[in-house]
Amino acid sequence: MNIVVCVKRVPDLAEAEIVVDRSEKGIETEDLVFDINEWDNYAVEEAVLLKESIGGTVTAISLGEEDSEEVLRRGLAVGADNAILLNDRAFDGGDAFATAKALAAAIERNPFDLILTGAQAADDGYAQVGATLAEMLGIPHATLVTGLEIDGNVARVHRELEAGLEEILDVRLPAVLTIQTGINEPRYVSIAGIRRVARREIEVLGAKDLGLSGDEVGAAGSRLEMQRLFVPPATQKGEILEGSVDVTTEKLVSIFASKGWLA
Repeated sequence: MNIVVCVKRVPDLAEAEIVVDRSEKGIETEDLVFDINEWDNYAVEEAVLLKESIGGTVTAISLGEEDSEEVLRRGLAVGADNAILLNDRAFDGGDAFATAKALAAAIERNPFDLILTGAQAADDGYAQVGATLAEMLGIPHATLVTGLEIDGNVARVHRELEAGLEEILDVRLPAVLTIQTGINEPRYVSIAGIRRVARREIEVLGAKDLGLSGDEVGAAGSRLEMQRLFVPPATQKGEILEGSVDVTTEKLVSIFASKGWLA
């Protein structure tokens, strides 16, 4: 089975102070730590687990600048066989549609049976690349996958739905699946493992290599345009009502009345 897994290098914003840059279309990244997108990490692990159980190859692919080689080498260290970096200034500023366009052009150059992506990216949260990629390739897809078994050319997929519900369905391969966190336990990547693949070749492709023109990818090929990025302003603080039931009820009724919420 030929498995392709899409990965992205993103900033870790869990405990970082976010500062919008001068363009108001991005954030200051100078002092931020970057790592593999959390959802993509689970996708890589699932790809490697499938390879270990049923055989085949795993190819990791990323769209980004030279620094994105870090996440590709991480994929190689845990078991991926090949890595491809899509690096071209023409790809800059692309939305989910433009990103999927470049990925599709790269992926369809070689035979594939299954494409795994993260359910979404931590930096933009589009959650659209996987489904758009499937549409462009003309193959089925399933999103928010929390369980996966392969039987021949069919993938039995467990999908996370709202309100704690789960859907189980069969998807004919080839297909695109977007992986949700918790589907597995990603393995630890040691420094020795990273060193072991430090000299492994990573194929680098630009727009021309993929037969794409500049107006098909990046900002020019996007369907969405970022107008302005800003940190939401602080709103009025909440008020905690204290006292007995009678006292808090009286205060609550008084607040409702002052806002005209009582008929």
